[in-house]
Amino acid sequence: MTKKPVVGPGPTPQDPETNPPLPADDRPFDDSPVHTADLPATPIRDRNIPAEAWVEAPAALLAAGKDILATDSRPIRIAYKRRLGPWLLWRAGPARGDARYVAVHTHNLDQSLSFRLHHDGTGSGTGADGIVYNRFRDWKRTLLVE
Repeated sequence: MTKKPVVGPGPTPQDPETNPPLPADDRPFDDSPVHTADLPATPIRDRNIPAEAWVEAPAALLAAGKDILATDSRPIRIAYKRRLGPWLLWRAGPARGDARYVAVHTHNLDQSLSFRLHHDGTGSGTGADGIVYNRFRDWKRTLLVE
């Protein structure tokens, strides 16, 4: 008796059993144009969406990496991370080290917040509540409150 093959969707690019997530800084950039409505709610584990591919990207986001020095010969790119409440979270710079996180409000793309993270682990940024935070995690939590 032979078994019939199971027909259905195959493994997805983010299937951890067949394609484990790549480290954030090793994910290739997908420069395909993307609109706000198409930015996923959760992190993408197999690629990065660059800010310059986001059709509605505000100028403040596109300039977020200008003052960050690259540690290698590659230019600083700004990568989409995820949605947090009504905010879209992006990072300019590496996952560890000198970087800037930028949150852009989905209902007003001209409204943004940033958190500057330094190579020594210190950082600072004004949260959605108007308070200045020195810990990234605390700053990020303010994005969840509407």
